[in-house]
Amino acid sequence: MKIGELAKRSGLSAHTIRYYERIGLLPHADRDRSGQRDYDASILTWIEFLDRLKTTGMPIREMLHYAALRGGGAGTEAARKALLEQHRERVRAHVAELQACLLVLDTKIAGYAGSKQRMKEYDASFSERKPARTRQAGAR
Repeated sequence: MKIGELAKRSGLSAHTIRYYERIGLLPHADRDRSGQRDYDASILTWIEFLDRLKTTGMPIREMLHYAALRGGGAGTEAARKALLEQHRERVRAHVAELQACLLVLDTKIAGYAGSKQRMKEYDASFSERKPARTRQAGAR
């Protein structure tokens, strides 16, 4: 597939695809007779994996390290596994941090809902009170 189709199917821009290829995240594409890049459809799976790594916050230097290990073939599985396990632990810690933040937000939102209910109760109790005695004009 040509770079335009790969861009459309992967969600990456053609510029990003060329950049990823230049820095080594993507393998160099075969070229057709006219010299245009011609990608195999299997590249989509790799791009999707890279996107997951990026979404989970893996730095590009680690992605490059993983890509280099992958390019090294069968003898690099242990190193790739270790790299992914380390990243998984960082992702888990980040998810836990986000869950703690979510709890704070939920508590704050519930507090606002509670203040609205307290205001309704206050307003209701105020309307049930008898008006205070007022002085009549001229009476002393």
